[in-house]
Amino acid sequence: MARRATDGNPPGSGTPDLGDLLGRELSTAVVMFHEAVAARRGLTATENKALDLLARRGPLTSGDLARQLGLTPGAVTGLVDRLSRAGYARRSPDATDRRKTFVVADVERLDAEMGPVFAPLGAAIRELTRGYTTAQLATVEHFVSNVVVILQEQTSRVSAPSDDGA
Repeated sequence: MARRATDGNPPGSGTPDLGDLLGRELSTAVVMFHEAVAARRGLTATENKALDLLARRGPLTSGDLARQLGLTPGAVTGLVDRLSRAGYARRSPDATDRRKTFVVADVERLDAEMGPVFAPLGAAIRELTRGYTTAQLATVEHFVSNVVVILQEQTSRVSAPSDDGA
């Protein structure tokens, strides 16, 4: 059970802010879930999320994949090599520009392997939200969508080289 705190506590009060606490709890739960899903398939969470991006957004160049994952191009080259060896993805040359190569996921394999893993999660979330009003669902959608944007911005910030080494 997560610890509860009241919202709006002053900094340094010793009581964590509810938004901070829930954000950290949610982050930990999501990371641990995706680590478990990836490990089940012999992958890392980053490799698994790369496959998720490829399955949802279609073929991407290695550069696009690197940007969306917040990784260096060199790191993505190794990641794609590992996914290719495991049979989850392949490189495919662009039909109109021979200099460009796309990374293509084996979506049929992913659907077959991941459907049974994610179906219970989807069902549990649908059950959770079944009793929410339209206004409550809109608030949840607003919150989650904006947290995603914040996380993407913060990932870019943390991933960028800094002058102070932080």
